[in-house]
Amino acid sequence: MKHFYNQSVEDTLKSFSVSSDTGLSSAEAKQKLEEVGPNQLESTKQKSLATMFFEQFKSSMVVILLIAAIISGVIGVLEGEGLTETFIILAILLINAVIGVVEERKAQSSLEALNKMSAPHSKVLRDGEVTEVVSTEIVPGDMVVLDTGDIIPADMRLVNAHNLKIQESALTGESVPVEKSTAPLESSDIAIGDRENMAFSTSIVTYGRGKGVVVGTGMETEVGKIAHMLQNTEQTETPMTKRLEQLGKILGYVALAICAVIFIVGILYGNDWLEMFMMAVSLAVAAIPEGLQIVSTIVLAIGVQRLVKLNAIVRTLPSVETLGSTTVICSDKTGTLTQNKMTVVEGWTGGNRVDFKNPPLPEELDEDEKLLLHASVLCTDAHLKMLPDGKHQNAGDPTETAIVDVALALGMNKNELEKAYPRANEVPFDSERKRMATINRMEDGTYRINVKGGLDEVLAVTTHIQMHGKVREITEEDIATIREENERMAKSALRVLSTAYRNIKEMPETVNSETVERDLVFVGLLGMIDPARPEVLEAVKTCKTAGIRPVMITGDHKVTAVAIADEIGIYQHGDKAIVGTTLQEMSDEELYRDVEEYSVYARVAPEHKVRIVQAWQSHGDIVAMTGDGVNDAPALKQADIGVSMGIVGTEVAKDASDVILTDDNFATIVGAVEEGRRIYDNILKVIQFLLSANVGEVLLILIASLFNLGNPLTPIMILWVNLVTDSLPALALSMDPAEKDIMTRRPRDPQKGFFTKGMTWRIFYQGMTIGLISLFAYLLGYHDGGNMLGQTMAFAVLALSQLFHVRNLHSNRQSSFKTSIFSNKPLIAAILASAAIMLVVLLVPALRDVFKLAAMDTTHWLYVIGLSLVPIVVVEVVKLFKINHTQDEY
Repeated sequence: MKHFYNQSVEDTLKSFSVSSDTGLSSAEAKQKLEEVGPNQLESTKQKSLATMFFEQFKSSMVVILLIAAIISGVIGVLEGEGLTETFIILAILLINAVIGVVEERKAQSSLEALNKMSAPHSKVLRDGEVTEVVSTEIVPGDMVVLDTGDIIPADMRLVNAHNLKIQESALTGESVPVEKSTAPLESSDIAIGDRENMAFSTSIVTYGRGKGVVVGTGMETEVGKIAHMLQNTEQTETPMTKRLEQLGKILGYVALAICAVIFIVGILYGNDWLEMFMMAVSLAVAAIPEGLQIVSTIVLAIGVQRLVKLNAIVRTLPSVETLGSTTVICSDKTGTLTQNKMTVVEGWTGGNRVDFKNPPLPEELDEDEKLLLHASVLCTDAHLKMLPDGKHQNAGDPTETAIVDVALALGMNKNELEKAYPRANEVPFDSERKRMATINRMEDGTYRINVKGGLDEVLAVTTHIQMHGKVREITEEDIATIREENERMAKSALRVLSTAYRNIKEMPETVNSETVERDLVFVGLLGMIDPARPEVLEAVKTCKTAGIRPVMITGDHKVTAVAIADEIGIYQHGDKAIVGTTLQEMSDEELYRDVEEYSVYARVAPEHKVRIVQAWQSHGDIVAMTGDGVNDAPALKQADIGVSMGIVGTEVAKDASDVILTDDNFATIVGAVEEGRRIYDNILKVIQFLLSANVGEVLLILIASLFNLGNPLTPIMILWVNLVTDSLPALALSMDPAEKDIMTRRPRDPQKGFFTKGMTWRIFYQGMTIGLISLFAYLLGYHDGGNMLGQTMAFAVLALSQLFHVRNLHSNRQSSFKTSIFSNKPLIAAILASAAIMLVVLLVPALRDVFKLAAMDTTHWLYVIGLSLVPIVVVEVVKLFKINHTQDEY
């Protein structure tokens, strides 16, 4: 790469034939994207389909079965029976492998889609307008606008920098943010950490703002040079997958023990050793639900895609599991609980109130009112875009866009004001000062400092006030009046900003808060409101019925925060509110003791959020925390579920979070929690279905072996039933809609494993039911027509009863008949497809002969259907008499 840090800004711009004022055109950007490719690192090579296919045969059980099939084939040839059985076993294993590949590929595709959905965005200058694009679409020559909290999307040469500091520790190891400039560097061999006029991909803007021209993307960046150290593929193994893997191992050991017993007992009874060996191995393969892990991953991935439709991008699969356990939601107010449509409705200046809901005409504004709007607009970083039809669009902080909007309505266009009074320097906003300042060049060559921020913070640096067009020293009486007006607006749930200014002849040698924000002239107040979102009221009610505690955390004044919290139901009689200064003085022990009493935290600094989260977590709560700023990142990381704002959130906040809300809406968090509960419920249903079916198969063979009742099933039959029932129905069951009472239950304890008392009981009695009716079918058929008819009936009942049993699993409490059969259409299709496969084997003579099945008459078909329906009857009786052991779970 060329050493752009040696070049001037002008020369660098010429290299890319781009203007710093207009950026690339959309057509140029599109053409360059086609030429250089997307701005991303080369990803780790994905497993090929062939690799996936052969990995399906790595299981020790499958290997043993393959060996058994070969032995069976050799003996079959020697005894003149042919290779039919061997071919059937191999065919079943082949079909199983294909299904496994399809499911694994589906999970992989879902995870790839997830990565694309959570890709960061950047602000670029295209066609002369600031627009937001996916960072992968950035190309060399793009002009990128940088603000505090942004992640640098590509390597760039800085064109301008205002108090710009960038954290480059991921690249250089230097923990202190680097202060940036735009001047060219003379040396030709400068270390990355000393290239002060460059910004590098993956670095973070920690302070100030700036703009840069992209000089390298993707693998052409400095990060690209060490891409092998930074490449990470999304891990598909979630905590749930690990638990399922452990469960599989335990079941495997149990199954092997039972199979050993069956094999030994069979030999002792004088049965053929090969037949008993094949039976034991086939049963082991059927008994171990090897597809559980991949099914769980697919279910989680599908859940992630459903959540996207609910405006929530879940960045990691484990977060879906945790969502369903959430007990506390700590939410910001502005834009999350409210509409994020700030509107200036009131003002105070020159001793007079201004009603902006019924604003004066532009020509009716007096000198103080004009100055209030003028100074406030110039002291914003919001972007105003005028459209050809006369309308306009805003981008930026909602508070600032509200100021830009009201000023525009009164004839003050921000773009025109900034051309007339260009910004010469600034002191950016930070959460500790709660102020920002701009220095604008006036028409006569002097400068005006414009400051806006919280009232206390602005008054702290104010010495004068402008009243009726004249400046005088501010008095205690003035301050008391200002505070009364501020309190009055706050009690009306208005957010109040204060504005001040100072005229100076020359730019300070050093521009910082100490040299700029002092000896200010107080101008006035602007009161704006961000109404509560209508859907939030219902969402808060849902939280409370679901056992989830909603808590408001905001930087607003206590009065304003409590007013909104009271309106939406978060703050109720008996609750308490606390301000950041009081919280600061509390010890961790005191906060732990009292945290459950507070529903509103007002005027808090971002670092307080970490303590609040930790205090709730120390009570054993699962905490979801919202945030949008750079300083929110530690709290988002600390929370069990970090939730960032997709619209106003910084890239740092998004990177630290588990969930990104694309609509910045509190109701979306509640919807995501409900979806998390639904997903976990459905995974439990799949586990219950697969294990109860497998228990039934094991019990059938075990009882028959122990009492020497014959072989109810051949190895091929066991494998076929396993193939038919364990794939499509299990996956389709995971599509079940949420139960009606899902948000009226207490949150699930994440420490609880799968095998609660209720779950163990259900698997046992339902599996025993399936096993016993299959054994009865075998004995009935054996009595009426010998071993072949008995095996046929057992085979049919075992498979069909499992398919009917799926209907039992929509709810562990409610009768299955209260759930419409059309509530899960994919499940209907799966059951019909699986039943059709079974019927083809049972009815087509050629296939029937291959499986060594008997043709059943009408009477025996009625027996089969009747016995297959028994699990529904048994489960309904258990639900009716409430002997499900589900009082402590769901």
